[in-house]
Amino acid sequence: MSAAVNPIADSRVPAAPRRRGAPVAKGTPFAYLVAIIVIGVTVVPLLFVFVGGFRTTPALNADPTATSGPWVWSNYSSILGSSVFWQFLENSLLIAVIATSVAVGFGSMASFALSRYNFRLREGFYTLFTIGLLFPIGVASLPVYLLLRQIPPLMENPLGVALPEAAFSLPATVVILRPFMRAIPGELEDAAVLDGASRLGFFWRILLPLSGPALTTVAILAFVTSWNAYLLPLLVFNDQNHFTLPLGVATFQSQYSQDTARVLAFTALSMLPALAFLAIAERRIVGGLTGAVKG
Repeated sequence: MSAAVNPIADSRVPAAPRRRGAPVAKGTPFAYLVAIIVIGVTVVPLLFVFVGGFRTTPALNADPTATSGPWVWSNYSSILGSSVFWQFLENSLLIAVIATSVAVGFGSMASFALSRYNFRLREGFYTLFTIGLLFPIGVASLPVYLLLRQIPPLMENPLGVALPEAAFSLPATVVILRPFMRAIPGELEDAAVLDGASRLGFFWRILLPLSGPALTTVAILAFVTSWNAYLLPLLVFNDQNHFTLPLGVATFQSQYSQDTARVLAFTALSMLPALAFLAIAERRIVGGLTGAVKG
């Protein structure tokens, strides 16, 4: 006869499962240390540039890391009052808008075909776009310039810079948009067809609005990539009136090489639009990338 089992003695209280995504205390100090190092490496140089723009060149030469006065506001005011800075800003904005519009427009159409149509070599075409991520525009600037020389109207023309930048932004655009569009249920398309909508009608009226977070993400990435481009505009433009802000910083530095404080002020002002744009659009970038990964 088997011995009786005491339910009270043998009862075991199950350990509470760790909530998924809960932070692990062991790795927290290391994570904080890494965060502090990253912030120090990225933020401290930016602060040095912005604060240095408010000082005088002799004060910078005497003590580059000091934060005491005197503060010279004329460094920034003279640059903001100059038409040259605004010309550089306008050129950068024009090229970035054109490149972003072309990349998002053609990228969304390519992503629609690769996500909603079944045809031979579909995955092969998608693989080509994925491989395109391995070739940034900086690597191909010289071959692109040699090609543009065969098309004289594109030299000294914003399109000569904007179109290649859009082409090199297409891989990232398609890689992000395709899984996002593919995750949208096919029942929505079937219902739209039953209501009389064509394939293009479904694309314009339903698919694009639902893909808004991903479209915003790829637009931001394409805009910032075009805004920061340096080598291709340097090869295409010889006229200073066509220079973008990165080229303008280099030109200003060569002209006022002895006035370090003013150069720092010009550099700080040239960084402000991109930094402000990224700060405002940070959440949209994360949301779009999260949706693309889930798709």
